[in-house]
Amino acid sequence: MSAILSVDDLNDFISPGVACIKPIETLPTAAPAASDVNPSNEFEVILDGQQPEAKSNAPPAEISLTDCLACSGCVTSAEAVLVSLQSHNEVLNMLDSAPALKLVGPGADGKYSVEGLENSDAKLYVASVSPQSRASLAAACGNGVTEQQAGRIIEQLFLSEQGLARGGKWGNKFTWVVDTNTAREATLVLGSDEVLGGSIAPSDRAATPVLTASCPGWVCYAEKTHPYVLPHLSRVKSPQALMGTLLKTSLSRILNISPDRIWHLAVMPCFDKKLEASREELTDAVWAGDGKPGRGVRDVDCVITSKEILMLAASRGLDFFGLPASAPPQTPRFPDPSIHDFLFRPGHRQQSREAGTSGGNMHFILRHLQAKNPGSQIQTVPGRNADVVEYKVVAKSGEVMFKAARYYGFRNIQNLVRKLKPAKASRMPGGKPFGSAKRPASKGNGLDYGYVEVMACPGGCTNGGGQIKVDDPVVVDRKGLAVKPGPLEQKEWQKEVDEAYFSGDESDSGAQDDSSDLVVDGISSSHIRNVLTHWSTLTGIKLERLAYTSYREVVSDVGKEKKMTDTERVVQLAGKIGGGW
Repeated sequence: MSAILSVDDLNDFISPGVACIKPIETLPTAAPAASDVNPSNEFEVILDGQQPEAKSNAPPAEISLTDCLACSGCVTSAEAVLVSLQSHNEVLNMLDSAPALKLVGPGADGKYSVEGLENSDAKLYVASVSPQSRASLAAACGNGVTEQQAGRIIEQLFLSEQGLARGGKWGNKFTWVVDTNTAREATLVLGSDEVLGGSIAPSDRAATPVLTASCPGWVCYAEKTHPYVLPHLSRVKSPQALMGTLLKTSLSRILNISPDRIWHLAVMPCFDKKLEASREELTDAVWAGDGKPGRGVRDVDCVITSKEILMLAASRGLDFFGLPASAPPQTPRFPDPSIHDFLFRPGHRQQSREAGTSGGNMHFILRHLQAKNPGSQIQTVPGRNADVVEYKVVAKSGEVMFKAARYYGFRNIQNLVRKLKPAKASRMPGGKPFGSAKRPASKGNGLDYGYVEVMACPGGCTNGGGQIKVDDPVVVDRKGLAVKPGPLEQKEWQKEVDEAYFSGDESDSGAQDDSSDLVVDGISSSHIRNVLTHWSTLTGIKLERLAYTSYREVVSDVGKEKKMTDTERVVQLAGKIGGGW
């Protein structure tokens, strides 16, 4: 178990696999003695308290994120396994690999160009930052620092000469830092249209109840252990994924450069977001190829967490908390006016407390439905614990129009998926189906929900595994704590993070269309749809490929005998008789 997962609360931990299943290609030079033959896999996950058996002098196994996703030997939440390829060190290595590409323009014709393309290693660097990460860093700063101010400190780190550019081999810095809140607003409108049947709903809509799919820990769990829930997963991309697609597609088409020349870094509260970035469904193989998942150019090249922001600054000899919270240096305009206005709108919209700390997918759907039905009300029914809540939209007449629910934490998620499990037909002649169908109808099976917001972490995304915790040395030192903080101190710390998340300016209207437009929580649905339509027209790619994704069952082959080719059988036989090549 890693240090990130606390033994005080295993609510978001499922179980480790017995062994890693990635095949190791070796050619033995001599047959091992019969007494030394171990029928188990060569490389195993060693649990605490176990001693590894003596092994041969084999090289260390290297397992990529793609390999990890291809296996269901491990199922965890809030922890990505073997994520060495996505870390603060990878960010520094990339920045120091070659001089950065430089955006030039606009010219007399209004177009932009790129300098430095002759160097094949040169990249154009773009970063996107989540509000939950800004809130975690704001709480670590203390002294009433808001989420918006923490965002400016991050921008100073990425954009200014006194940030990452100082001490780097080439003095590289990022061209833009964008807020994933803009992509979040787009996913809210897309998700509402998917559930309520709006104008831009996908052709392959999810089955009812629709389940949130922006949490990669939950998605991986569903794909590996409960494939029968996959038809219920929302087809809308997460804000991280949508932002990655938006940046890679628009910049590559406008600047006429390959998407692999654009390097996109995402700052997220969750380690599982690293796994999401490695999904084959989120590459240019989908939007620039035949529409099928494949190993193409990733929409998000690297993900680091809130904790790793501090490590990133320290690696350059910088004190993150010493950077100014003032406005960052002026950056070039995004080469498309409409997308520029969408990404860099003035002001800072305050997060709604009613929407929660995970983006507000369900809350937006409820508020949208309420706005379309004047006189209706949203009623809340508390569940068995704080992370299970049921919501109803009740018409003026008293009729229940729509039901939704929130399930946070794997302990609650397991109860949800059990309710969704289809009944199995009895093998006995005349026997009744068994499973979920044998529950009394009065108990309810949850299928009357229109939407369920599902998140792996108890308390939501501000409590993600990559967030700064109260017992981290940086917090202990800055708060001057004499004793090691415990669970009670962590709860108080979480309240500080949540307060920072909800800090900010008063929510503005955000409406950019006529007064008849439906505006929900300051988000204009028609404006978002216009931006999405413009994006599709600009890139020449259908919105179906840009904004939506797919899922697939991951079948474990742990403990199953692998089918070998004739060549593999010859190699194995040669090894057993002491031969070789």
